[in-house]
Amino acid sequence: MTTLTSAKLALTSGTAIPQVGLGVWQSPQGAATQGAVTAALELGYRHVDTARVYRNEHDVGAAILASGVPWAEVFVTTKLWNDDQGYDQALRAFDASLARLGLDYVDLYLIHWPVAGKRLESWRALERIFGDRRARAIGVSNYLVPHLEELLAHAKVVPHVDQIELTPFLQRRDTRALCAKHGIVVEAYSPLTRGARLSDPVVVDVARALGKTPAQILLRWGIQHGHVVLPKSIRRERIAENAALFDFELAPAAMARLDGLEAGLATGWDPATQP
Repeated sequence: MTTLTSAKLALTSGTAIPQVGLGVWQSPQGAATQGAVTAALELGYRHVDTARVYRNEHDVGAAILASGVPWAEVFVTTKLWNDDQGYDQALRAFDASLARLGLDYVDLYLIHWPVAGKRLESWRALERIFGDRRARAIGVSNYLVPHLEELLAHAKVVPHVDQIELTPFLQRRDTRALCAKHGIVVEAYSPLTRGARLSDPVVVDVARALGKTPAQILLRWGIQHGHVVLPKSIRRERIAENAALFDFELAPAAMARLDGLEAGLATGWDPATQP
């Protein structure tokens, strides 16, 4: 039986990524983030997604260290922010992130945003970091088809991951298809629409029929499409709810109803505006 701990997806780097992770975007610095990470680890999560710009890398590292869970069992992601892009700057930023985390490597390092004019040099730095085994996998975030096509034309290492906003209401089917073609695992951030569509009638109806919550339905939709999902909460009960995804399945008819909800709903940044 698949469980929260056992549900993993293979990366072309040769590693595996847990399919459910705790996101800590907008989690306050200090006790709130540390408490969320502690609760997640106690509940069986083994994947935490942070970033330099979130300003809570130190809290993530401190919570993992205090948890008693071996570092090798926790998949840690962090990201290169826009101000740090470029070859030399990216290498320095990576070192700084490791120091804040208290690690000598991360499991996944991502370019956070496709900054025009700098992203190819940033990727070259990530390739070096990967080659030195200081990141077990490397990838990108907020890259859509034009950004990926540019990168693939120059990269020596194909990205292992693309992290994008992804829900039934924003499906990015062309980007997902290109990722599938190149063996790039897709991660879904803001998979709960930042709460904007939890009361959608179709989502509520599917949830009611299964005795689940709307949040669990949105996350299970991502799971069944083969995505990594990164729900964010600092509340233990919500962190537990967001992990309870492996004791039910969405039938094909339910998946089709959810697939029919495409609305182009970007609740955060929209990289379609980035050249």
